[in-house]
Amino acid sequence: MPAYDMPLITDLAGRDDELRLALDDLRLNRWFAMRDLLLKTGGDWLLRTARSQVLAVGAGDGGAVAAWYEEEPRNADARMMWARVLTRQAVRAHREGKPLGLVRRAAGVARDACWTALRNWHEDPVPWVCLLDLAKLPIDARHLDPYFRQRHHQWGQAPELGLFPGPWPLLHEVDQRDPGNREAYHRMREYTETHVSNGLAVDYARWVTTRAPQGSPLHVLPLYAFLAEYQRRHGNGEGGAITFWTTERLKHYTRNARDDWFYCVPAPARSRLSLQDLNHLAYALVASGETGASRVFEAIGPYATSAPWAQVSASLGRDWQNEFRRMRDASLRRRDGRS
Repeated sequence: MPAYDMPLITDLAGRDDELRLALDDLRLNRWFAMRDLLLKTGGDWLLRTARSQVLAVGAGDGGAVAAWYEEEPRNADARMMWARVLTRQAVRAHREGKPLGLVRRAAGVARDACWTALRNWHEDPVPWVCLLDLAKLPIDARHLDPYFRQRHHQWGQAPELGLFPGPWPLLHEVDQRDPGNREAYHRMREYTETHVSNGLAVDYARWVTTRAPQGSPLHVLPLYAFLAEYQRRHGNGEGGAITFWTTERLKHYTRNARDDWFYCVPAPARSRLSLQDLNHLAYALVASGETGASRVFEAIGPYATSAPWAQVSASLGRDWQNEFRRMRDASLRRRDGRS
């Protein structure tokens, strides 16, 4: 079947078949496959961070994770997943507009779970990622336990002149364990968009790319910041939406993501690349008129993610899956010399 005739797969697990089995188990309110998967994942921080994030989404109300934690309270993976679930619940409560007191209580419970997980496995970056996620909530994140206050007296001090104050110590802790952790830097971007400004989120993403080594997914970070800026400007269908993607600044960071991330990863290793990142890059390449989209679509295969397609398509009154197919098929046919 030609690539451009492939149906779309929008499953949470993407191409990770082992993760898909664990998610199926979770939907039956069972946790054994999740436990086995995380045990097998071990200290592969890239995979552990990504898989645990998806498992927390698949866990829904967290009943299966709670049962596992109750059954094996000293299991490091169970503690980490409990912190994941509680963090997601607190963030969701805030997003849904729940009363501030409820959000703060949920965040406090989640934060305690993060510290419990850290005491069990100090090297694990995931609880620190959760703490960074909680930092964007309307709580005073400086009220942490004595361990953290002892190590970080200057909460909020930026690492370089010109950067905004924020939860930099949390990002530093993740970097100490897993340098360039993809989710951690995205959580910091979300903090910037929530507490600073969308404009500074682009500046933050640009600063990150100047420090990121070749092959790092952090080179895609500006495309997410630009998408947030697009939604702010054109999310309600205001004019100028199409030309937004053709500015020289955006084209520059699109090329940078293509050349310093995607092209730097050998083709056999691209199956480990984030599907979210690949989909963001594919859209930006097509919308900006830059070359290379066909190779990115090949790496995506049938695994479309709703972002960024849904956000852009909604502002234009179009169906996002049709937009994905249209852009994918046009890119691949152009490469194959077909009309």
